[in-house]
Amino acid sequence: MWRVQMEDDPQAFAQLVSRWESPIQRLCTRMLGDPHRAEDMAQEAFARVFAKRKEYQPNGRFSTFLWRVALNLCYDELRRLKRRQETSLDAETSEVLAGLECVSGADLSPDEQLLEAEQGRLVRQALQQLPELYRTVIVLRHYENLKFREIADVLEIPEGTVKSRMAEGLTQLQNLLRRVMDEPAKQSKPNKECLMI
Repeated sequence: MWRVQMEDDPQAFAQLVSRWESPIQRLCTRMLGDPHRAEDMAQEAFARVFAKRKEYQPNGRFSTFLWRVALNLCYDELRRLKRRQETSLDAETSEVLAGLECVSGADLSPDEQLLEAEQGRLVRQALQQLPELYRTVIVLRHYENLKFREIADVLEIPEGTVKSRMAEGLTQLQNLLRRVMDEPAKQSKPNKECLMI
């Protein structure tokens, strides 16, 4: 980042983008629940970093700064979407495809692949229902493998707060998943006619 900031070095910026593009896009996808919007937000994050390169203060790690920029863009987008109550028609299709990509087809039978894809879809839906402050901590910790200290730096909150949000977020996620998992079991109780066939 120093070369980008001081020398306007395009190769250095290309290296930053190459290194961080996938993690930032994954973060945005998990925060927004829409891969197309996430791609736009990731690009916007890098555009903002480049546009504000002269104002960048290297007080901490560059990654902390970049995570924060991306999260702030996601928060803004979520607020904008909430105001407009907008949903993407492609989101559900992308969700199914994303679930299928996570499945390692060679190791699982078709039934197991379908079950795993469905479980992944349910977890992603439940994650989207969590309030932003809990979803952010869970995504950064469990999907992006940041340490609690790093999450505290990104969010500019005490590490203890990160841990308490993690505990509450996981509890809420577990409750959401328990409700979703119990519904199909109640709806699909076998009747005697089906058992005879």
